[in-house]
Amino acid sequence: MTSISPPISSSIDTTEDIAGLTTDKIYRNLQLVTVASSSPRARFNNWGQSFYCTPLAVFEPETEEQCKLILELARREGKVVRAVGVGHSPSDLACTTGFMIRMTKFKKMLEISVEGQYFTAQAGITLNELHQELARYSLAISNLGSISEQTLGGVITTATHGTGITFPVICKSVLALKVLLADGTVTTCSLSEDSDLFNATLSGIGSTGIILTIKMKVEPAFRLKEYQESIPFHDFIRDMGRLLGSAEHVRFWWFPASGTVRCVYANRTTEPRKPGGSWVWDRLVGYHGVQLLLFLGRYVPRITTWTGYLAGWLASGKSIRVDDSYRIFNVDCRYPQYTTEWAVPLKSAEMCIRELRTWLENELADPKGFRPHFPVEVRFTAKDGLWLSPSSTEETCWIGIVQYKPYGFPVPYRKYFSKFEEIVFSHGGKPHWAKTHKLKPEALRRLYPGFDDYRRVLERVDPKGLFRSEYVMRHVFGADVDSRIFKLRK
Repeated sequence: MTSISPPISSSIDTTEDIAGLTTDKIYRNLQLVTVASSSPRARFNNWGQSFYCTPLAVFEPETEEQCKLILELARREGKVVRAVGVGHSPSDLACTTGFMIRMTKFKKMLEISVEGQYFTAQAGITLNELHQELARYSLAISNLGSISEQTLGGVITTATHGTGITFPVICKSVLALKVLLADGTVTTCSLSEDSDLFNATLSGIGSTGIILTIKMKVEPAFRLKEYQESIPFHDFIRDMGRLLGSAEHVRFWWFPASGTVRCVYANRTTEPRKPGGSWVWDRLVGYHGVQLLLFLGRYVPRITTWTGYLAGWLASGKSIRVDDSYRIFNVDCRYPQYTTEWAVPLKSAEMCIRELRTWLENELADPKGFRPHFPVEVRFTAKDGLWLSPSSTEETCWIGIVQYKPYGFPVPYRKYFSKFEEIVFSHGGKPHWAKTHKLKPEALRRLYPGFDDYRRVLERVDPKGLFRSEYVMRHVFGADVDSRIFKLRK
């Protein structure tokens, strides 16, 4: 076992000590971690540049003591507290008009066990930072999503996932959590210790408390060999059931305009690194050229369709690369964007995708129809049994769509997203917790057998609603909170 850093010490060790402080003393103690109202960091924007907020106060704590002080101040002043990471969620999940705690300075690696194949880290560590720490000990996370700019705390509270029909969502690998509750107490939970709190916190959208540390299992570091090929859509949909099990990690990128699907297969390998890629085609044409065309498509919609053909063509050749696991798992998410993703039961995926294709073909055939961006991403996860995971009760197919914002400029998206959500919901779909959606408690209760258990935990650990942000109130408690209250307006 390797200890990375000693436990955090604190000059104020108990809830009673903090309760004895005057409010003025608390303000003085928090001064160094309070973001000045004149600082750009006092305003929050998500990565996709689609939601923003100006919290009453923004804090950037580095110690557990400071987190406790913030909660004490919030309790005294009757404010809601929202803990956030880097803001990658393409929704108002992180937004608040109350107190915001940016966790990005709360990022120490506390322990790595090579023999036990696990680590313990503070919740604000990003996956990029985590990859580097683990690599020093020849360890790696078993499966990842498309990006590593996220904080670990954000990953495990939103059911963030990678792909692979035998691999569950990432938070399934969590072994234990240390959580700061609304009353200022710190508790540890796991499957064997307060399992209800553990279940409610995993995929719990930050509503149970502030996650301080995360203990998570990993595996020996590995490389992946990735093979890519493009096939016609009708071949993909006919053979999807076979293709999704043909490698450990399988994902598909569907280009509606060209009618092609990019198939990406990855398996563990001992072969030497062979990164691949071309600056000219991948960056100059595939990134900068495509962004320019998407910008022009804002004014001449048919250019967007032509750009879809170009993108499909750029991705048409076969390719092989070998690299460290996280470099293969991660992809370039390109530009700021509107995006949404839903999880559909695997057994319903084919019919769902076929229905979406029919609608998109009709739109593309209509001179005044909607012009979708690309690709439509299709990924898979195993059943995991977690209360609030979209894969809780069965194998799942994740379907994601995107409308890019070239150079940060807005593009049409509401018609596309509304129809997409109508289609996936009709096939038993559940929204990704980090994405924008319209579901309220009545619908979520039907989709998640553990939803009422989750609500009961919230009533137990946060009866006064200290962590009930606008997003939580809207979707978990059914409050009439405008879904566009934090929508970015230029």
